[in-house]
Amino acid sequence: EVQLVESGGGLVQPGGSLRLSCAASGFTFSVNSMSWVRQAPGKGLEWVSSIGSSGRSTTYVDSVKGRFTISRENAKNTLYLQMNNLKPEDTAVYYCRKDVGLERGQGTLVTVSS
Repeated sequence: EVQLVESGGGLVQPGGSLRLSCAASGFTFSVNSMSWVRQAPGKGLEWVSSIGSSGRSTTYVDSVKGRFTISRENAKNTLYLQMNNLKPEDTAVYYCRKDVGLERGQGTLVTVSS
């Protein structure tokens, strides 16, 4: 059974930083591309970033380029999202997602507010 458990969310002021983590189990993490997606209050699901199985290939939605960095540690079955210079519009529930099968975790809430 695929399990994805996100952590690291919280309340942060505009301009602040957070690092999200996603612990994966139940599948071979190291051969799967992974993504972060988010859902802002009252809005639909938005893709944020993806990373290839080896970690060498990454892509980002334009609104987070230069501010967010996706990474992974295959030895630890863990996906990360480093978020810097956070803006109020980044407020959302963030989910990690296994790209084949589209399974995702329960999410972690990020609130950017002064």
